[in-house]
Amino acid sequence: MENLVPAKVKKPTCACCSDEVHTHVHQHGGSHSSMEGHDHDHNHDTSGLGWKAYLPASISFVLLGIGLLLDYVVEFPIFRGYVRFVWYALAYMPVAWPVVRDAWATIRHLDFFNEFTLMVLATFGAFYIGEYPEGVAVMLFYALGELFQSAAVTRARSNIKALLDIRPKRATVKRGAGFIQVNPEEVQVGELLQVKVGERVPLDGIILSEQAQLDTAAITGEGRPKVYRRGEGVLAGMVVLDRVIELKTEKLYADSSIARILDMVQHASSRKAKTELLIRRFAKIYTPIVFFLALLVVCIPYFFVASYNFHDWLYRGLVFLVISCPCALVISIPLGFFGGIGAASRNGILFKGANFLESLTKVNTVVMDKTGTITKGTFAVNYMETVLDKVEFMAYLQHLERQSNHPIAKAILNYTGSAEHVFEVEEVKEIAGHGIEALVNGRWALAGNAKLLERYGIAYPEQLNMEVDTVVLLALDKEYVGFVRLADELKEDIVGGLLALRKEGVKELVLLSGDSDGIVQKTALYLKLDRAFGNLLPEQKVENIEALKKDKHRVIAFVGDGINDAPVLAISDVGIAMGAMGSDVAIETADVVIQDDRFEKVATSIKIGKATKAIVYQNIVLAFGVKLLVLLLGASGMATMWGAVFADVGVALLAILNAVRIQNMKFD
Repeated sequence: MENLVPAKVKKPTCACCSDEVHTHVHQHGGSHSSMEGHDHDHNHDTSGLGWKAYLPASISFVLLGIGLLLDYVVEFPIFRGYVRFVWYALAYMPVAWPVVRDAWATIRHLDFFNEFTLMVLATFGAFYIGEYPEGVAVMLFYALGELFQSAAVTRARSNIKALLDIRPKRATVKRGAGFIQVNPEEVQVGELLQVKVGERVPLDGIILSEQAQLDTAAITGEGRPKVYRRGEGVLAGMVVLDRVIELKTEKLYADSSIARILDMVQHASSRKAKTELLIRRFAKIYTPIVFFLALLVVCIPYFFVASYNFHDWLYRGLVFLVISCPCALVISIPLGFFGGIGAASRNGILFKGANFLESLTKVNTVVMDKTGTITKGTFAVNYMETVLDKVEFMAYLQHLERQSNHPIAKAILNYTGSAEHVFEVEEVKEIAGHGIEALVNGRWALAGNAKLLERYGIAYPEQLNMEVDTVVLLALDKEYVGFVRLADELKEDIVGGLLALRKEGVKELVLLSGDSDGIVQKTALYLKLDRAFGNLLPEQKVENIEALKKDKHRVIAFVGDGINDAPVLAISDVGIAMGAMGSDVAIETADVVIQDDRFEKVATSIKIGKATKAIVYQNIVLAFGVKLLVLLLGASGMATMWGAVFADVGVALLAILNAVRIQNMKFD
């Protein structure tokens, strides 16, 4: 995975807040948004989660364990007074130092009410009243929660990076007298590249070869290969089909579409879900309130309790303070959404923000493009009719079409069944927009559309003019002998994908396409879609979406892949792009990208969104329920600091484990 992130990509953002931060996600406090813009750089990086990341917590755990043994089991005589204090202070420092440093950073910027200051006050107070083990335990479990969170975020981020690493791994560049292979990121503007048949163009450039045929589907969404000639520009991601080419680079790798997509992924967490934003706003109000409530727990009883004992009520106040820390909420909710993003990426789906995970759960109308979205974007023979033997008929047709580079010719050549016939082909002539004529095995043969036969006055069945799909006619010695019908093939998973959408609560399925209305209506009828519109220009697609959006109860997801789909992707509630064959513009405009172009992943993305939302709500109920119970017990003196530890850090750990659970779910 080395060199995955291009140089221009910013620092990764925290899974819990929109600040650019260190990779260790150690800033999920309720008031953290007030720190935007200041220097919040920490060095305790746990993104890789190697053994060093666990070392402070391990040291504290061992020292705390030994201390508890000496306190309650062995009862070592010397383990008293200052010795006991120093021992627990040594156990406290490895895990407390990063939190104390963060607390000081927030205080310097006049942010006093967050989980850092709450933790520091509560644990310092525990040391003040002699409850050393409890003070260490609170901070230790807090550190463990941080490690769990970092591990979960790292796992999700690595899933995303692995799926996005679809760029060409090597570029063949001319250096000195020959060509050598280097990392595409090392190629400079103006260098000479060589790309072989079947390879992807690694960087944008100008073609220097005479001409070449390239598959442009990944960039333009066009299913038909395109011929490029000398001096024309080609883009990274196009696949060379017919010959070795040379080109001169125009841009650095960092400026490629793949790099831009990765940049968006790294910052996906900055686009917050409404639930996450609500909890963060709540935490900003909640934290100072509970701080002053804890202060009242200590002070108010002085005026009403005859046997008031400051030590006892301070302990209750500290317990209240630890319990009230909003860690479980402000850690687990953003982590739940980030976990959903990671789970989606593991399933080949890229979400550009947590808000789109939440929006997808409300989708009740799915509008889709046709070519490249529900179809493969390539032609195939699906019907044949001839007066000849079918094998002989295809032999004539294939020998003629072998002389052409047209996508329809390639589709005919891909049809099997005539390999036993070997004909001699002479005097080949391609007539633009019509077809091919030649002498095949001594017979004058024509293969093309109806216009070609009309050109030579050859009669053919009238009903062929009514065909909505593409047809290729064959004539031998001025006599019509048959035709084949070709159509853009539906994707294998389209029927199952549409059924899955219905099961997920999608009430309306709509097809918008630039193809002829006859083909579009035929496709819609076969797939049992609710509405279908053909012959649409990009602006007409937009008009159709705007008409649908007039019904305020509709939440619309649009699924497309081409440049002409970009405007519709932008105005839909959720735009979903097919990433493998989709155009660069469509991928950048979309909110969700399906990496392998499988239509059934649209329903999968909705399932992941619903599972994520369910986990987030479970965490909210868990955190509030347990905290409320233990807060009441703490204020009445029935809960100890250990109970507070469970209510705060224990619940946070449970919530984190629940959030991580989504990454192991199966959504097939």
